[in-house]
Amino acid sequence: MLEVHQISKTYEGKPLLKDIAFKVDTGETVCLLGASGSGKSTLLRIIAGLEDADSGYVAFDDADLTATPAHLRDFGLVFQDYALFPHLNVNENVAFGLKMRRLPGSEITKRVANSLELVNLSGFGTRAVTDLSGGEQQRVALARALATRPRLLMFDEPLGALDRTLREDLLNELRSILHQTNIPAIYVTHDQEEAFTIADRVLILHNGEIIRAGTPADVWANPASAIVARFLGLGNVVEGTIGSESGEVETALGRFSVHCKNGHQKGDKVHLLVRPLSAEREPNSIRGTVMDVNFQQERFKVTLDNGLFVYLSTAPRLGEQIEAHVKVECLA
Repeated sequence: MLEVHQISKTYEGKPLLKDIAFKVDTGETVCLLGASGSGKSTLLRIIAGLEDADSGYVAFDDADLTATPAHLRDFGLVFQDYALFPHLNVNENVAFGLKMRRLPGSEITKRVANSLELVNLSGFGTRAVTDLSGGEQQRVALARALATRPRLLMFDEPLGALDRTLREDLLNELRSILHQTNIPAIYVTHDQEEAFTIADRVLILHNGEIIRAGTPADVWANPASAIVARFLGLGNVVEGTIGSESGEVETALGRFSVHCKNGHQKGDKVHLLVRPLSAEREPNSIRGTVMDVNFQQERFKVTLDNGLFVYLSTAPRLGEQIEAHVKVECLA
């Protein structure tokens, strides 16, 4: 089990990571999700031993790794740019780490074949990596990482250079491989769709801090803050004030009836999440003039003149006045 203990790091005199702490259990895939500059790649490099923390430490199976150099941590890394050797063929790239460990030739041959089979590249061994597609090169990089049988796998934006369809296919295969091998993994990305597909648990980083952690379903259902709701694009985030009547919130867009579990009192400032999916049985509704209609995956995103948006199954006309019932939640 990997344990990250209170890692802090500054860059150019400014805090980049602030007391980061989490664990990764055997067979678990944890995703570090955050915007550019949130500190996620730096954190990965610290865990890998490629960079030092200002304070805190990383441990594996209760052993402090502070004094352990990167090449002795027995962690596998997969990067966005593949980091393959262009002058070596597929077999030679996958075998590189094994040769550095001075394993017997028969063992290297066996592991290379097994790793290529695992990533669906059997028969590609003698091909030049420069002749492969981006997706195939990334599979070779994954096979190379798997061949050493690492204690932990780490991925730094591994699919960022691939097109959408290929990215989706490889992401599903990668999740299957991780489950088959039972290797714990840390996956770094800024793409929430990737994160929610691959992860058993998501850690959202913002300004160097973990501001939300949980399963993908839990985080999606309960973002807990306006920052997380906005980052994930869960819907409209509206500011309001707790009204005099129980469960009522006054906003610039009108009054909403909300069951709040956060213990707010009359006059407290709150943020509301207005989910964009139309829900006829909900007591709250939004109204406005249709300013834009955009077709998105079997539904229409309808943007109103007040800045709110809602997804509808049929497209209204531009300039039409509409009303849609929506789910409204109180954020912390």
